[in-house]
Amino acid sequence: MAKLISSFLILGCVLSASLSHAPTLLAADTAQASATSELTTPKQRLDTLFSELKRERDQDKAREISDRIRIEWQDSGSASINLLMQWASKAVESNRQATALDIFDQVITLSPLYVEGWNQRATLHFQMGNYRKSMSDINRVLAIEPRHFGALAGMAAMLTSTGKDELALRAWEQFLAIYPADRRAQEQLGELEEKLAGDRT
Repeated sequence: MAKLISSFLILGCVLSASLSHAPTLLAADTAQASATSELTTPKQRLDTLFSELKRERDQDKAREISDRIRIEWQDSGSASINLLMQWASKAVESNRQATALDIFDQVITLSPLYVEGWNQRATLHFQMGNYRKSMSDINRVLAIEPRHFGALAGMAAMLTSTGKDELALRAWEQFLAIYPADRRAQEQLGELEEKLAGDRT
């Protein structure tokens, strides 16, 4: 049970970070990302940030980089989609889950390659107890952006909750290959390794 609770906490903290921090991240000062803002395309900026994240071993500095990655993910490139996402975030915050789900559905219909539409709907499905739908959306996130560490954390948490520890272990390994400085992920991986080693003896 402790592992299950811990996994759900990881899901809440990591996968839904874009929900809980959306207003502050979107309002973040652009100077914070000055090193990457000169790059011309979102893909170039993300590639640079992911390279930095993979090299960074300091937890606090890595978290700053991960926040800048989330800012890039959140910007759809469309003012109308960004506005819909803000409305959905406010609906989630005020516990209007059905309304938020409707808005996320609209976002995905209008912009099916926008990764945060799928990611935030996955988080909402999880919060509503729709675990199968949440996993389906996570798979769509990873098909669009295989480096989406939040989606990998959510996948690992749900796999752990259903007793699929070896698959969860692989998900955490993928997470840490992208974001090696995250201590919570390191702890989750260590716990699963110990559990699986004990099961084999």
